[in-house]
Amino acid sequence: MSDRIEWTRHPDGVVELQLARADKMNALDPAMFDALIEAGEALRGDTSVRAVVISGRGKAFCAGLDMASFERMQQGAGEGVLGEGAAGADLVKRTHDISNAAQHVAMVWRDVPVPVIAAVHGVAFGGGLQVALGADVRIVAPDTKLSVMEIKWGLVPDMAGMVLMRELARNDVVRELTFTGRIFSGEEALQIGFATRLSADPLAEALRMAHEIAGKSPDAIRAGKRLLNAAMSQSAAELLMAESVEQKALIGSANQAEAVKANIERRAPRFDPPA
Repeated sequence: MSDRIEWTRHPDGVVELQLARADKMNALDPAMFDALIEAGEALRGDTSVRAVVISGRGKAFCAGLDMASFERMQQGAGEGVLGEGAAGADLVKRTHDISNAAQHVAMVWRDVPVPVIAAVHGVAFGGGLQVALGADVRIVAPDTKLSVMEIKWGLVPDMAGMVLMRELARNDVVRELTFTGRIFSGEEALQIGFATRLSADPLAEALRMAHEIAGKSPDAIRAGKRLLNAAMSQSAAELLMAESVEQKALIGSANQAEAVKANIERRAPRFDPPA
């Protein structure tokens, strides 16, 4: 993992993950796929983590699938894109609950129980865009170039893009971007819903936000993410009950009491590790 992703752990529980293949614009090769999944899985069970920031080293966030993978696909090589075989049966196989390995590269960030913030600059094409869409929040440089680029290669978005895009943009907009594969700017990404906000320095803004989140009750932050994840699939009745269950568990808990006390005393809170 160390040769594809650089980790930085801050004292307050913020974790930085930087895609570290700058010479290839952080393109997704099998090692990068593995490193992203390994990082996400490691963070899932780490109670010391309060927020995560994902960025790309060098000129780009992520240029999408490595060209060598397309060449193997064209040649019909047996190992396929992810080293699992090019046949459709390998893609249909679920390797991580509801997703295959390629989809899990984006979906794993929803499984990380704390907020994940993507700092996006340069380019975010194809699979790189889908990794960013898997984050909870995207801070994007205005001049970033983004694209649902799979149609260029005769393919469809298959790294959870369909699930993630439908949450963020109008259906007709998602269709247009999928059918054309055109490149659009960070400014347009904000207009259509793919970017949360714009910043000339996305990494600095993402870290500022992550440190702010790290100062909140970890129990409430994790409960909030569980509810927001559930919001897209649960009925109104189910989600209302989930709200009540989460709130009942929070009210009167040690960290909730500390949040109230710290506000009254006008001091920084001292939270316990999440329950």
